[in-house]
Amino acid sequence: MKIGIDASCWANKRGYGRFTREMLTALFEQDKENEYVLFMDSATACQSNLPSHVECIAIDLSQSPTQAASASGRRSITDMLKMGREVAKVNLTLFFYPSVYTYFPIFNRIKKIVAIHDVIAEKFPQLVFTNRINRTFWNIKVWFAIKQANLIMTVSEFSKQGIMEYFGMSGDTIGVVSEAADKSFRPIHESYLLTDILARFNLDITSKFILYVGGIAPHKNLSTLVKAYSKLINNTVHKDIKLVLVGDYEKDVFLIDKDLDVLLKQLHLADRIIFTGFVSDEELVYFYNAATVFVLPSFIEGFGLPAIESMACGTPVIGSKTTSLPEVVGSAGLFFDPNSPDELLDHLVTVIEDEELRKDLTKRSLHRSAEFSWSKSALETLRVFNQLGKNEQVT
Repeated sequence: MKIGIDASCWANKRGYGRFTREMLTALFEQDKENEYVLFMDSATACQSNLPSHVECIAIDLSQSPTQAASASGRRSITDMLKMGREVAKVNLTLFFYPSVYTYFPIFNRIKKIVAIHDVIAEKFPQLVFTNRINRTFWNIKVWFAIKQANLIMTVSEFSKQGIMEYFGMSGDTIGVVSEAADKSFRPIHESYLLTDILARFNLDITSKFILYVGGIAPHKNLSTLVKAYSKLINNTVHKDIKLVLVGDYEKDVFLIDKDLDVLLKQLHLADRIIFTGFVSDEELVYFYNAATVFVLPSFIEGFGLPAIESMACGTPVIGSKTTSLPEVVGSAGLFFDPNSPDELLDHLVTVIEDEELRKDLTKRSLHRSAEFSWSKSALETLRVFNQLGKNEQVT
C-alpha cells in the first residue's frame, strides 16, 4: 500500500507534535512493507528532522498550519484546499491525519483515518477559543473531518466515550491507540547529573518540589494547583517546598491563562513559584526525576502524556479524576476533584510526608508506565491501516 500522512504537526512542541513524531517514527521502524508519503507545509519541513528514507512533499502555504490554527487565529481555506489538491495528485491507498488539529479536506475516494485526541474544545469551548468565530471554524473543520473519515482514532477509552457523546458516533467507528513515554524518560540514579540543570532554577537535589508539565492554558486548571500549594506552604513544616511549572507561557499558540498572574499576586506567590518556560526532553527528564510529586490538575485530558513520562521516571503522580488519568495511571497514582484545592492539598500532604507511600507509588509507576510503548501503538495503528487498505483493494 501507499499511505499518505499529514505531518504538519511534526515540529509542534505540544502533545500533537509529540504524538506525530513518536507514532510515525515507531511506525516506520515497524513497517517494512508499505510505502509512506509525508505531506506538510514548507516551513515545518525546513525545521523538522524528518526520516531520510520516507518521501516528503513540502507545500508552500501562506502560514504554517500549527501557527494558523492557534487560539486567536484561523487557517486559510485557500491553504487547506491547496494541501488537499496536492494530496489528491498522488496515487494513495489511504490517508492518515495524526491530529484533527491540522486536518484539511481531500476530495477523492481514498480511505481516511482522522485522530481526534480529545473533546476539550467541545466540552470547554470558553477555555479554548478567544471568540465565537474561531469556535465556529473549529466546529466546521471537525464536522468535515468526521464526515470524510472512514475511521476515527483516539488515544484513550475516556476520549472515545467523549467522542461518542459529543458527536453521536458509534463505538465501532472509533479505534483506540494509546500514547507512551519516550525512552529518554527513565530513572536517573546519579545525583550529580541533576545538579547543573536544577541549579539554573535555584533548585538542588535536596530540594523538595511539586512539578507540573504542560501548557499554561485555562483548561489545565493551574489555579486549583496554586491554591492548594498556597495552603500547603502556610504550614511551617512545608514552607520550603517549591512549585515548578514547566511550560511555554510566551510563545505557545494556544490560549494562555492570564488569570493565573492575578491569582499569584493575590496569594503573594509571584516569587515563590518557578516558571521554567519551555524545557527540552533532554532536560525535562531531570525535573521528573528530582520532583517529589507530579501533579496534573486539568479539567480534562485526552491521555495525559506528562503523567506517563513522570511515571517512567519513577515519580508519584496526583491527577484529576475527571480526565483520562484514572484509566492511564491506574493504581499507580492518587486522584482528586479538580474543583477542590482542599482535596488536592490532602493528597499532597500525604505523598510528601509518607516516604513509604512514595516508594510504593514509585514501584507501581515504573511497572504501569512499562505497559505503554510507541512500538505497541505503532503495531496497532499498522493493523488498522492494513485492515482498511485491504478493504479498499477489494472494492
